[in-house]
Amino acid sequence: MLEEAMTVIAEQGLAPLTMSALADRLGTSGGHILYYFGSKDRLLLEALRWSEAALTEERRALLARRTAAERRLDQFLGLYLPRGPRDPRWMLWIELWARTQANEELRQAQEELDQGWQRDLRALLAQGVDRGRLAVDLDVPSRARELLALLDGLSIQVVLGRRDEDRGRALASARAAAERLVPRA
Repeated sequence: MLEEAMTVIAEQGLAPLTMSALADRLGTSGGHILYYFGSKDRLLLEALRWSEAALTEERRALLARRTAAERRLDQFLGLYLPRGPRDPRWMLWIELWARTQANEELRQAQEELDQGWQRDLRALLAQGVDRGRLAVDLDVPSRARELLALLDGLSIQVVLGRRDEDRGRALASARAAAERLVPRA
């Protein structure tokens, strides 16, 4: 059900995603979907959690690699950024960000997911410092926060399909910013 919701989002965006339209695609009823999720917000949240669970595993594998910190940071940047315009994961993020002020459950879940990205990036940077690959005086929490804020901004531009921004340009910008924000030893 969550995979189909992500497929609909990728194909049509979030606006046309209704419980009844999703139910038709799944060969079930809107009431059946509501029984499991209770609301469209909850369905969107669970679809995002499902998507993020796979990325969490990829981040954990990335942290465990014995490659240079710079290489792992580059891979992290690529993992974070959207695949292209209308990336369903990023469309969900944007939709949920807009809904968090009115929904405490969404706000807490969004914060929890954000903290996972923050925690893993801080761990990656700290490993680079510990292994002597990154500057020893690096303010890891501040640099991780700044880099993720920049990635969020670049990601929004890619997802919106801005003509002057695509995944390749966003990744190049992220790499350049990482070089400035995260100096090597």
